[in-house]
Amino acid sequence: MSGADTGLALPAVTWTGAGLALATLVVAVLLGQLVRLGVTAALGWRGRSAESARVFGRLAGMLVVALGLGAALTILFPSVRPVNILGGVGVISIAAGIAFQTVLGNMFAGIVILARGRFGVGDQIAVLEHAGTVVQMGLSSTSIRTFDGRLVLIPNGTLHSNPVTVQTGFEAVRSAITVELADDNDLEQVRDVAVRAMVELPSVLDEPLPQALFTTIGTRTVELELRFWSGARQLETKEARDAVIRAVLHAFRDAGIETSSDVTTIGVTPQLRDLWERTGRTRG
Repeated sequence: MSGADTGLALPAVTWTGAGLALATLVVAVLLGQLVRLGVTAALGWRGRSAESARVFGRLAGMLVVALGLGAALTILFPSVRPVNILGGVGVISIAAGIAFQTVLGNMFAGIVILARGRFGVGDQIAVLEHAGTVVQMGLSSTSIRTFDGRLVLIPNGTLHSNPVTVQTGFEAVRSAITVELADDNDLEQVRDVAVRAMVELPSVLDEPLPQALFTTIGTRTVELELRFWSGARQLETKEARDAVIRAVLHAFRDAGIETSSDVTTIGVTPQLRDLWERTGRTRG
């Protein structure tokens, strides 16, 4: 049974139309490559991260190829109108959106993250229970290398919907260490010795200056908080904390400053009270 008998007329395809459609598609692919390179270079020149420039360049190239494919189909099948192609694409997009909701959600979240550019490859971030260095950023997920050497793939939807701490968002970060001291020390001397010990360390930044602040009073003890600024990367903060602890304790020891108290507070329980009374009666 022919197409005429059934009332369904197939679009007429000619060799000339097929050649023009193929040429259009080839030109679209080449133009898409040029657009991809141009957008990538332009975004890199404007200071965007390499990953952001690469992804948006690829998206621009794919858009050009998609438009070229639509034009090629229109040339190949003259009876097919562009509006029909757009309608078909719309239906397919709705179906794909329902079937791949999570995937598309991660992709749109990736576009937003890359467009904002709040962090990039090489930055150290923490989200939920994961922390590490960003090694790759894509449309669907972001890869980080944890500080103990593991690779974690985080969906971009998670990054977009949860608080993200960018440890390297600024050049310097402040750290704090608490030291417990006996309250019979000369408190002004304690403060001066601690600050001088921190100032002399190369891993501690000179601006802002380190501080030594008394924060809590205990039972014959006081707590001294050592505040100092160092480089933002985790290794820099760890090295600075190690240097501060060693330098301040050595300085306290050289100055004769006691860093703890021998006083121990014991709660009086009924059993201890009975034992105390029996001991007292025996001695009497």
